[in-house]
Amino acid sequence: MSTSQRLRDLADPIWTAQHDHPLVRGIGDGTLDPAVFAVWLRQDYLFLVEYARVFAFAAARAPDLATMRRLATLLTETLETEMDLHRAYVAEFGITEAGLRAERMLPTTRAYTDFLVRHAAASDFAVVLAALLPCMWGYCELGQRLAAAGGSPEPRYTRWVDMYAGQDFADLVAWCRTLLDAHAENVSPAVVRQLEDAFLTSSRYELAFWEMAWSGETWPE
Repeated sequence: MSTSQRLRDLADPIWTAQHDHPLVRGIGDGTLDPAVFAVWLRQDYLFLVEYARVFAFAAARAPDLATMRRLATLLTETLETEMDLHRAYVAEFGITEAGLRAERMLPTTRAYTDFLVRHAAASDFAVVLAALLPCMWGYCELGQRLAAAGGSPEPRYTRWVDMYAGQDFADLVAWCRTLLDAHAENVSPAVVRQLEDAFLTSSRYELAFWEMAWSGETWPE
C-alpha cells in the first residue's frame, strides 16, 4: 500500500465526518443557507492566500528542478487563476473584492494556516506534502462524490461542485500523491510519525473549517 493511501485510510473517520457534515450535505441537496456558505467562501479566500505561501515554501525547498517548477506553477495558478475565479464566484453571493480584503480570519482559519505555513517552512519535505495534501485531495473526493450523486439543485452550488470534480483537479491530486509517495520511501520511523501527524491534523482542520462556517464561529471579545 502506498504511503498516501495508508494515510488516507488512517484519516477515514475524519473524512467520513466531512462528507456527513450538515454544511456539505446542504451543498449537495441545495438546502444550505447562502449566508452560511458566504462565511465559508470569505474564509476560504483568506485560506488560499496562505496556501499559496505553502506552495512558495515547498517550491523553495523542492529537491529537484522539475518538482520546483511544478510547485512554482501551482503557486502562480493559485495566486492568479484560482483566486480570480474565486473572486468572480463569490460575487454571486453578494461578496465584493473590497469585502474579501476587509475580511478577518476566524480562529480556525488562523490556526490551520499557521499550522501549514509552519510545516512548510521547517519540516521535512515529505511532511510538508502530507500537510498540504488533505486540502486538495479532500475537495477532489468530496466534489466527485457530490457530482456522482447528481450535483446540487442550487446552480451556484453545482458550479462549486464542478470546480472540484473535474479531471484536471484529480490529475493534480494524483501528482501530489505520487510526489509524497516517492519522498516518503525509506524515511525514518520518526518521520513516519510526523507524516501521520501532519496528515491527520490537516484532515481535522478541514473538518473544523466546515464546522467553523456552520456554527458561526467568532473570536472572543
